[in-house]
Amino acid sequence: MSLNTKAPEFIAAPAATDFLARLYGRDAVKAQAERYAGLAARHVQLFGEKDGLRFVSAPGRTEVAGNHTDHNSGCVLAAAVNLDTVAAVTPNGTNTVTLYSAGYDRPFTVDLADLEPKKSEYETTDGLIRGVAARMKELGYVIGGFDAVVTSTVFKGSGLSSSAAFEVLVCAIFDSLFNGFVVDAKLRAQIGQYAENVFFGKPCGLMDQMASSVGGLVAIDFGPADPVVTAMKFDFDAAGYVPAVVSVGGEHGNLTHEYAAIPAEMKSVAQALGAKVLREIDPAEMERQIPALKGKVKDRAILRALHFYDENKRVQKAVSALSGGDIRTFFDMLVASGESSWKLLQNLYVAGSDNQEMPLALEMSRRMLEGKGAWRIHGGGFAGTILAFIPKDMVAQYTDTMNAVFGEGAVTPLLIRADGAVELTF
Repeated sequence: MSLNTKAPEFIAAPAATDFLARLYGRDAVKAQAERYAGLAARHVQLFGEKDGLRFVSAPGRTEVAGNHTDHNSGCVLAAAVNLDTVAAVTPNGTNTVTLYSAGYDRPFTVDLADLEPKKSEYETTDGLIRGVAARMKELGYVIGGFDAVVTSTVFKGSGLSSSAAFEVLVCAIFDSLFNGFVVDAKLRAQIGQYAENVFFGKPCGLMDQMASSVGGLVAIDFGPADPVVTAMKFDFDAAGYVPAVVSVGGEHGNLTHEYAAIPAEMKSVAQALGAKVLREIDPAEMERQIPALKGKVKDRAILRALHFYDENKRVQKAVSALSGGDIRTFFDMLVASGESSWKLLQNLYVAGSDNQEMPLALEMSRRMLEGKGAWRIHGGGFAGTILAFIPKDMVAQYTDTMNAVFGEGAVTPLLIRADGAVELTF
């Protein structure tokens, strides 16, 4: 989406108001206008008055169903949300990216003349910028230096995938500044995944980037080489429910090994059966082969493979239920998803840890929402957040109860955002 205005005072224009309302909701327009104006002012402060200032936004995402299925070519149901990462950006005529991000004292500076992966940049912002640039150049797109100021409401550890939003944002910036904003949304997601896999050093699947890049509520089947993305239409607000994430604590930063073990163990089962990923193996055949798998792969790998197959079926049932307006069956699938993640996937907490915030949050949610809403793990797991669908008349009670345990502001209501990555030019 592109919106042209005549002056930096774009926030006063009715078209800009409509644009912000579409991304964030009518009630948030004033606050978002101030946020964008603040970004513009900060850009001038750091880089001076420059022509061609534009804004680029990429949303966070919520994983609605399909926990750890994408990396084995499974199915997911996901949605872009109203929390996002936004950049005020201008081209700088050099071959260097200079990016200031709120919360960091120094800028991130990347020389685009050097686009080789560096182990020293694993799990760094510099690695993600360099990785996106490298892949875009390899695919034939124009890249160039830019100056950017970035702020994000996709808070780290939220399970809303701040890294994917950033990757999609950087790709959209290069695209907006130098290519006319022509990169297909699915390809943009794949570019982000490449950067995270190769330059960031994290073997993630594609769900996070796809949901952020495409936007809306989407069912994604990663079975085909070209993932099938199906737009879903369901108005949770009209149905009387508020989706929310609950930040329960814990830090994702030192858990890369735990995350990497999940796809690796699932793939070890597939490889033991002569395939690359689990999607290539018939579920019934995998179960018949458990005696042969025992001792050949980890027991936990077998359990995680069983979760994959069950979860794929749940996603398909959840999608069908939403399509038919059957909210009760949809909720049943979400709750069952969380139970499977707890029992089979085993990603609610790190083994041996005394801190089990996620199981506690899920059990508290069950006691309040059973028969009324839904609750499940959200995102990668081990730390971070759970997802809940709360009846409107219970939002205050649920929020007060969870905040009392996990801290003020633990509960964050969400809106599903219709748009993925967008540009705002003037």
